[in-house]
Amino acid sequence: MPESPAPTLVNRRAVTIEWGDCDPAGIVFFPRYFAMFDASTAALFQAALGMTKIAMQRHFNALGFPMVDTRAKFHVPSAYGDEVVIESRVAAFRRSSFDVEHRLVRPGAVLGVEGFETRVWTVKDEEGRIRSAPLPAELVAAFAR
Repeated sequence: MPESPAPTLVNRRAVTIEWGDCDPAGIVFFPRYFAMFDASTAALFQAALGMTKIAMQRHFNALGFPMVDTRAKFHVPSAYGDEVVIESRVAAFRRSSFDVEHRLVRPGAVLGVEGFETRVWTVKDEEGRIRSAPLPAELVAAFAR
């Protein structure tokens, strides 16, 4: 199945950089950005569907959408106390996978970090094994607004 047109929904989430996010140099320890992006993906889906991730899993009888690929481009570091905004959007939906892009924006509209994820929609099959499944049309349609 070819990729669908790029969804238009962008979710913005304000984040305060906490002490525990930082390394001894006082800047965000890079794996913490991936945790922030993971939470931002869940917030994006909640904004699109109007339900929490747990409710979405129940509604669609799904296990979730584990990450199968991730990367980031680091432009400007963030430090303890910084107020940032993470802008998240689905860049492409395919049959059972999708790409999410994140932009962490620092004060003054400075791009700090770009994050990229590929995730797969998963369910349990009849034997209880985890497998990919087609994305529900209702879910994909929720991102078109």
